[in-house]
Amino acid sequence: MKLGSDGHLRVYELDSHEWKEVVDLFEGYVRDCAYPTFCRQHGICSNGQCNCLASSERTSYFRQIDDRWPNLTCFEKVPLSCDAQAQDYDYPTAPLSTRWMINDPIAPLTIHGDGSMGQAILLQGKEAFAPAYACGFYCNGNYNSYFFAVFIIQLDNNGWINENSIPQVVWSTNRNNPVEIGATLELTSKGDLVLKDANGTVAWSTNTSTKSVVGLNLTDLGNLVLFDKDNTIVWQSFDHPTDSLVLGQKLRQGQKLTASASKTNRTFNGTISLSVNDNVLSAQVETNPPQIYFERGFPDLNTSAKLSYFEFENGSLSWFSDSTSSGSLISVPPASSTQYMKLGSDGHLRVYGFTYSYGWKEVADLFKGYVGDCAYPTVCGQYGICSNGQCSCPTLSGRESYFKLVEHRQPNLGCSENVPLSCEASKHQSLLELENITYFSLTPDLEKIDASSCKEACTKNCSCKAAIFHYGSNRTSGHCYLPTQVFSLMYIDNERITYYSIAYLKVQNVQRSHRLPIILGSSLGALFIIAIFVLAIVLFVQRRDDNQAEEDYLDQVPGMSTRFTYDDLKTITNEFGKKLGEGGFGSVFEGTLSNGNKVAVKRLDGFGQVKKSFLAEVETIGSIHHVNLVRLVGFCAEKSHRLLVYEYMSNGSLDRWIFHKSNECILDWQQRKKIILDIAKGLNYLHEDCRQKIIHLDIKPQNILLDGNFNAKVADFGLSKLIDRDQSHVVTTMRGTPGYLAPEWLRAAITEKVDVYSFGVVILEIVCGRKIFDRSLDEESMDLLSLFKKNAKEERLLDIVDKSSDDMQLNKLHAVNMMRVAAWCLQGDYIKRPSMSMVIKALEGIIEVQEDLDYDFFAQPSTSGAAGSSPMYIEVSATTALLPSVLSGPR
Repeated sequence: MKLGSDGHLRVYELDSHEWKEVVDLFEGYVRDCAYPTFCRQHGICSNGQCNCLASSERTSYFRQIDDRWPNLTCFEKVPLSCDAQAQDYDYPTAPLSTRWMINDPIAPLTIHGDGSMGQAILLQGKEAFAPAYACGFYCNGNYNSYFFAVFIIQLDNNGWINENSIPQVVWSTNRNNPVEIGATLELTSKGDLVLKDANGTVAWSTNTSTKSVVGLNLTDLGNLVLFDKDNTIVWQSFDHPTDSLVLGQKLRQGQKLTASASKTNRTFNGTISLSVNDNVLSAQVETNPPQIYFERGFPDLNTSAKLSYFEFENGSLSWFSDSTSSGSLISVPPASSTQYMKLGSDGHLRVYGFTYSYGWKEVADLFKGYVGDCAYPTVCGQYGICSNGQCSCPTLSGRESYFKLVEHRQPNLGCSENVPLSCEASKHQSLLELENITYFSLTPDLEKIDASSCKEACTKNCSCKAAIFHYGSNRTSGHCYLPTQVFSLMYIDNERITYYSIAYLKVQNVQRSHRLPIILGSSLGALFIIAIFVLAIVLFVQRRDDNQAEEDYLDQVPGMSTRFTYDDLKTITNEFGKKLGEGGFGSVFEGTLSNGNKVAVKRLDGFGQVKKSFLAEVETIGSIHHVNLVRLVGFCAEKSHRLLVYEYMSNGSLDRWIFHKSNECILDWQQRKKIILDIAKGLNYLHEDCRQKIIHLDIKPQNILLDGNFNAKVADFGLSKLIDRDQSHVVTTMRGTPGYLAPEWLRAAITEKVDVYSFGVVILEIVCGRKIFDRSLDEESMDLLSLFKKNAKEERLLDIVDKSSDDMQLNKLHAVNMMRVAAWCLQGDYIKRPSMSMVIKALEGIIEVQEDLDYDFFAQPSTSGAAGSSPMYIEVSATTALLPSVLSGPR
């Protein structure tokens, strides 16, 4: 007999080596709702159902800790404080002595649709299905690197944060000093708002302890304020903008927006800013002097008027002067819901708006029409030259190259010097002259000099990296600019621009001996012998050091957080003792990291076969993070050993749950529907949102993994063949799994639509609960696609819904609608198949599936792209505005 933690008194009996409950002694005496912990703290029990305490007249003060498990508990949105000085406050106000901690149970972390994580401590907004402002802790994927921020989130039908929404950060504090799990934010009894890291180090503070603060509030404009007893603002986040403005926010004289380092890295290096100074709104690179690429002032209506501030209003970015005059500086599309403005890491000032159909979308680029594509300072990176939107490195025919691309597949990342500049070797420096090359869109108002004086000034100044000389009809007089850091250069079309420009780039010459190689020149025979000898040595060294060279290369791969040794992985996997599965490139083993987290370790077999594929996977996939893609945790490249470490998916692959191989529970309709949507989102990210398009080429249930909550993630999208941006096609051997291959594999262009076809097959397998080929069935039912076609023609699709699930039978009509989505994806002509973004909209009910579907799924495409007579070699073409792709092999 045992008294359980839930208050029940149960009797257990040993039966065949297993303890089973025999009787609950309180049953019949105590009802479900009468147990003290049935709905935990603050929970209300009614007919066995748990809810949180709420009031229809005032704001709800409590919410469930997990909406999926209402019996866990409810918590206070604002915790009670005996030391609170402001007792009569309403959410979202917090009194003095309030303290929050990252991962504190009273305000749990929420994982959003993009993999970001937030913990809202104050929320402003109560309307269901509407955007609202929240402030709290936020991270964008690195779950041990948090900012205190204000972000816009989407509310669900209950007025709480929608987990699938993507939070939009509009203000943050510690951008260059993130904190870890366990960090705390406290509004102290002295009125100072302090952010402390887990080790107690102060990461940020408002320094308001002497200003009589009595509380913290988040306004309906998204402004975080500290106020005194007279409700006067003592400190506000609007006075300290970061990279964004929200509707109603002002940018005043002396204030500026500073762009983040990148789209995914919220830290900033102070490179690009937007500021208000001297009656002018200007965007610039923060060098000395600043390099301005956008500049606009307000109309001079009154010579004595001064610009007071710019304000982001609904419909415009407006200016206001101290003489009460005002006007629109730049028009903005009017907002039907919520908007915000953000200075991007690329120098663009964009406005984003929220719509209920498509979520957050860019609605305007405010510099468009004022700044050309090539005039942004970082469009081609350092030393890159932009011409008609294309990036290249400085070159001069007949001379040696002094610059090289940082990354050949991404010319926009810029160029680096082959030989770095050195003040100690200044006598070996020269100026590389480039005609018709200018710098940014605006010419600084500098004193006029001639070209030779401009060059001489740069030569004598060690910190000068280039001399940019602008001139009119001749070079005798012009403006000279001497940047100490060279960002993107711009090619001038002299037919449309009335001025001329020359760029003199300072370069470091390679020192050479002036003595001729007399010995080599004296004998052609000796030269031949030496060449043969050198070639033999090179081949030997290359063969011997090939593995080491690859390892050295991998040390430069960005985004890889962990590199394991082979001994580490032997320990982690217990000498590769537990095999989880086996694929075309190797076997997968279960492992456990030192912190207790499980991982899946893929050991790649056949070193010669997978070397390049391994490099591609590590380099391409290591930086890709999406909630519906299996994450690459780390890798091992040691001698001939090549291993990949992935996150562990506790429920294994999808095939074990839909093909009924075991007695495990059968998935219900809602679970299957969610899995289908998860797969679609993962594929859409690979096809449309990655820096490089990735075509999977082997979508099947075995390559769809499920976590503990049955969230689906696409796996094995890495071992790939890359298509560079300047390539139109690539020839590759046929790959994939029979039954999932699109018909165009035989003689047509291969695009991402082959994945759409395979996805359609997987939908059918999920809904019907059977394999695409099942030889255990009669000949008529063996092929699922043929059966699907036959039953569709006879209007008997209800007959092929999974009969092993009662829930699926109850949802037959929904299942048939899902089959129509599958049929759309399975169109024999790949041009008629939808993109994965269109599939997602169909699954979410935003659009309808087209009516004129062809159920002859084996029909050949209407266009041909055959690469030869042999069906085993196919031309993979970048058709109809397709971006470059990564082709991934089967496992």
